Amino acid sequence: MPDTPSSRWSDLDRPRLDAAALEAALTRDSDLWRSVEVAPELGSTNAELVERAGRDDAPEGTVLVAEHQVTGRGRLDRVWTSPPRAGITVSFLLRPDVPSARRGWLPLLTGVALAESVREVTGVLASVKWPNDLLARDGRKLAGILAQSAGGAVVVGVGLNVSTTAAELPDTGTSLSVVTGATVDRGPVLLAFLRAVERRYRGWVEAMGDPVVSRLARDYLAWSSTIGSTVEVTLPDGSALVGTARAIDWDGRLVVDGPEGTVELASGDVRHVRTRAGER
Repeated sequence: MPDTPSSRWSDLDRPRLDAAALEAALTRDSDLWRSVEVAPELGSTNAELVERAGRDDAPEGTVLVAEHQVTGRGRLDRVWTSPPRAGITVSFLLRPDVPSARRGWLPLLTGVALAESVREVTGVLASVKWPNDLLARDGRKLAGILAQSAGGAVVVGVGLNVSTTAAELPDTGTSLSVVTGATVDRGPVLLAFLRAVERRYRGWVEAMGDPVVSRLARDYLAWSSTIGSTVEVTLPDGSALVGTARAIDWDGRLVVDGPEGTVELASGDVRHVRTRAGER
């Protein structure tokens, strides 16, 4: 049976998002968020907002959500798919007035905001893996983050598994419902996340992207499961580097102590070989 407006509750575990209620709740007291659009199906929320930014007809604070994303991509052009209404697939457009080098902190800022909001709403304690993943305590992936430049704008996209079942996930993935063993309402999680992004973003922009003054660096390290761990990083040219992740530098790059010295990495695919002491 097709999912029509009259059958909103046809799947009680995966109800539709109420776009009007979300927009009213989010924009009422916000200095950042301007609009919230919920599309039944899109190829990619990021691609759509990047295109709008290129036409210069999307203001900062535009939020686009897809109930079902069919051609979404993550970092390294990986496919990101999810059953309809099983997760949060959202992109938002920002125009940060900060030095361009500092924009590398935007996906990290987003990861911190996502970890904070997931804990606040669901009680799930997650961690951030540099540069763009949210992990459950067992190391399985809860969410991915992708930031794309579009002229003077940056589009940040997030895909969070909410009610996805174990059978619908790869072995390396998990969801909030799997972790909690309960149904999780996407609406409160989405609202808490976007409000956390606004708090973090405003402080970061006011500090001209300074991760220390804005306290973003401190809080990122508190949520990070990468720093202090032994990592294997696959670099864009296909080579691999094994070493100890020591820090995040001023521009959001990962600092790794490798066999040939210290290296600052702006991009790469990280695998945790051994976590830092005290973590599992």
